[in-house]
Order: sequence, then C-alpha cells, then structure tokens
Amino acid sequence: MKKILITGAAGFLGSHLCDRFIKEGYRVIGMDNLITGDLKNIEHLFKLKNFEFYHHDVSKFVSVPGKLDYILHFASPASPIDYLKIPIQTLKVGALGTHNLLGLAKSKNARILIASTSEIYGDPLVHPQTEEYYGNVNTIGPRGVYDEAKRFMESITMAYNRFHGLETRIVRIFNTYGPRMRLNDGRVIPAFIGQALRGEDLTVFGDGSQTRSFCYVDDQVEGIYRLLLSDYDMPVNIGNPHEITIRDFAEEIVKLTGTDQKVIYKPLPKDDPMQRQPDISKAKEILGWEPQVSREDGMKVTYEYFKSLPEDELYKKEHKDFTEYNRS
Repeated sequence: MKKILITGAAGFLGSHLCDRFIKEGYRVIGMDNLITGDLKNIEHLFKLKNFEFYHHDVSKFVSVPGKLDYILHFASPASPIDYLKIPIQTLKVGALGTHNLLGLAKSKNARILIASTSEIYGDPLVHPQTEEYYGNVNTIGPRGVYDEAKRFMESITMAYNRFHGLETRIVRIFNTYGPRMRLNDGRVIPAFIGQALRGEDLTVFGDGSQTRSFCYVDDQVEGIYRLLLSDYDMPVNIGNPHEITIRDFAEEIVKLTGTDQKVIYKPLPKDDPMQRQPDISKAKEILGWEPQVSREDGMKVTYEYFKSLPEDELYKKEHKDFTEYNRS
C-alpha cells in the first residue's frame, strides 16, 4: 500500500484529495494546523484504518515515521480574507513549510507535489495565461504575501529538483469551487451564494468586467492526481478555460438561486486581477486532462451544498482568532 502525506488536509481542496487517495487504495496521512481548515471536512475518514491525522503546523519541523511515497503540499491560507488577516503565517507556510516538506521528501526519497496558484501571474498582461508567462505581481502590495509565498514555493521546489535530483511536481491551480468551501471566506462563489441565501444584494467589486474561470473540484482533483503520477516536473496549469465576467456570473447566481436581489457595485480592491483564464494546452498534451463538469452542473451541486448548511453557518462571521499567528 502506497503511503501519502497531504498537508492542508482539513481544507477545501485538501479534504477532497484525501478522499481521492483513500479511494485509490493509498494509506493517507492528513496534516493540518486547523487555522483555516475544519475537521468536519475529514471526520468521515477517521474511522478508516488507512487514514490518520496529525494536528501540526508545517512551518515547524515535520516528522513522519516510516516509509513515505508521496507528499502533497496544500497547506496555506487560500482566500483574501485569510491571507490579509494572517500575512506572516501565509509567508511562513509558503517558505518555511515548503522547505521543511522538501527536506522530508528528500529524506524519505518521496515524490512531492506543491500547490502553486494562478496568483503567481498577478494582474496578467498575457491572456490567457501560459506556464511560460512570468507574471505581473506587486511584491509589496497586500496580496503580495500570498503571491510571493507561492512564487518562492516554485523556486525552492525547482532548486531541490535540480540540485538534489528530488522528484517534484508543481500544479498552478486556477479558481476552484465545490462542496466544503467556507461560506464566509470571501471568495467569489461562496460570497455570492451566501448573499443570495441571506436575501442580500450581490456585491460586485469594480465594474464587473474582470473575468474568472471556475473549475469544479472533482476536475481539479483529477488533474492533480494525474500530474502527481506523471513524469513531468515543470509547472502545469490546472483550471477551467471557460471565462466569464464577474458581472455576468452574478446574474447567473441570481438565476440559479431564484432570488430577485440587485447587483451592487463597490470599489475594486488593490491589485485585484482583471483577467484569469488558464491555457491548459500542457495539461491536455501531457496529462490527457481537461475539465468534464460544466459550470451549470457544478454550480447546482455547490448551491445545494450551501443550502444544506445549518442556518447559523449562513449568518456567522469568520470567528477564528488569528492574533497568535501575527505575532510570530
């Protein structure tokens, strides 16, 4: 039985990856410090003999006993509401955490895949974004803590690949959605659906002409799975290339939820990217992968998930105390 360590295991994407590798017959070790993750996402796995969980911050030394075949490094705040509250921790998990896990992979002779992001392209001047594009990033802006953490992750991962001969993989993840997203995490889809369910007007920042490309979580997980097991060690975009403006997407949400809210407009946050669309030519050619789930079908499932949450989830604000993380 192959053994895999998945960091960020209690998060949205990490928990779905745990499910996938359990299904594929792996022994899965989940690791998370729970600052943005939630044990509810993986509690269904606790009864399984081939799953174990470590409550640990990967920014500190990481030790896993015995053999280890693979590592998936998905530990990181991923939404603006998180990384703006805990900027130092965001940088540390991208830098120190990645260093620790690369060292663990080297000591175990394990293959490691790190989760990068479309945010490394910043507010892109090339559209759609190819893996060869170096990006247009404000290193000292408020979003820089996330963008630069991920760019450093890629750099140190390739250094270990070239200098130590470590087997590494890099996935650049574009906007992904589906069940287990946090309703109040500030990202577009949960924000819009939460507002619709509460009977509030939908808030669009800027004039709504900025674009995003949304990939359903099952498609994203399939792409990551194929990349991990491939022989390709350079970055690969995994996302859905079907682009939509935020203004049009807000109208889709109103239609989906059957509500009659208005769409209201507020100033665009600093450095918010105007365009997001992956070029997935490499994923198609190297992995034989492309998205299978339409936005219409994926959004129906996601909406039903949010509708099923307890009412107090709908109205609560993010309540976690980030103070201790900003001190370090």
